[in-house]
This record gives sequence, C-alpha cells and structure tokens, in this order.
Amino acid sequence: MLDVQALRFGYNGQDVVNIENFQLRPRESMAVIGPSGCGKTTFLHLLAGLLKPSSGTIRVLDNDITAMSQAELDRFRGQHIGMVFQRLFLMPALTVRQNIELAQQMARRSRDASRVDSLLEQLGLAGFGQQKPRKLSQGQAQRVAIARALVHAPALVLADEPTSALDDERADDALTLLKDSAEASGASLLVVTHDQRVRGKLDLEFEMEPLK
Repeated sequence: MLDVQALRFGYNGQDVVNIENFQLRPRESMAVIGPSGCGKTTFLHLLAGLLKPSSGTIRVLDNDITAMSQAELDRFRGQHIGMVFQRLFLMPALTVRQNIELAQQMARRSRDASRVDSLLEQLGLAGFGQQKPRKLSQGQAQRVAIARALVHAPALVLADEPTSALDDERADDALTLLKDSAEASGASLLVVTHDQRVRGKLDLEFEMEPLK
C-alpha cells in the first residue's frame, strides 16, 4: 500500500524529514507519534503528494507519486487518498452534507446519500446535514472532516491530529470509526499525532523525533 525509501525533505539546507525506510500494508493502521516540531505533518503532506521531497521515493498502491505531474497527483489523490487535515478546510458556503459529498465528486464517483447518512449517524452528526460549518463546534467540525475523508472509500486514509479537539468519548469513537472504516474497505490508515490517547489503539506505532 505504502512504501517509502530514502525520503528527505528540508528548508534552507536543514532536513525536516529524513526517513530511510517506511512501509504500511493494506488494512494496517499506524500511529506516527512525536512531539510538535518533529516533522509529522510535513511527512504526512509528503505522503499525500502535497509536497515534493528533496530526494527519495514514495509509492502508493505501487505508483511512484514523486514522479507524477501536479495534475496526475491531484487526480490520484482525489480517487485513492482520504485526508483529515489539522486545519479542517471545510467550505463555509456549503452545508455539512455538501462538504462531505464534495469528496465523492472529487473522486469522480456518484453521490451516495446512504453512505453520507451512515457516516453522519456513526459520528453523532445526524440532523446536522443542512447546517453550515460556522454553526458547528470545533469537535463537530472535526467529525465532519473525518466523514469527508471516508465517504469515497479511499485506499489510504491520512489523518493529521484527528482527535485533538475531541473529548475522550468522541476521540475514541472517531478513532474507532477511522480504523473500522479503513479495515472494511481494505484501506490503510495513517494517523500522525502527539495525542497520547491514541497509543495502543492502532496496529502499529512509528515514533518521530526532531532532527538535530
């Protein structure tokens, strides 16, 4: 599912990410854990093709995304990768339902109202479909972002601090939904976080430390 070799990325000659070897298999879930500033989010953005590495290769579904053009990357990401950003990037002019359906459109798939309804129910958002994001609490908005990442059944789900704004019960529910949905569709799940509540909840853990 995911294979990383000799990956490096930095700014002004200073490495931020330096990972020699990293793999994630189908249906596996992994927490990438480390303190703020250790490069976790940068690593996630590299895996999603949002940043180009200084060197190395990233293969997703046996496709080398480091060799793709920007247009190819955009299509590939829309079809095969679901993302939960730390900054949620919900569209303020759209309703909750429309924000979630947007991911289906970007994946070039037909709208599936039952899939949207199921995710809203599982995430405790039933009845919020016609609300605008500004009417939501931070925790509710984060759960909408999780639903948007899962709705098109991607092969790889990447989540950046998906539990950070949630209380213990909602954090556990959201993590369980992310993992169960990924497993059900044969997807891999990668969560980057400094939230210690995530420890022991996923199949694997990978620790990152700031580079000296």
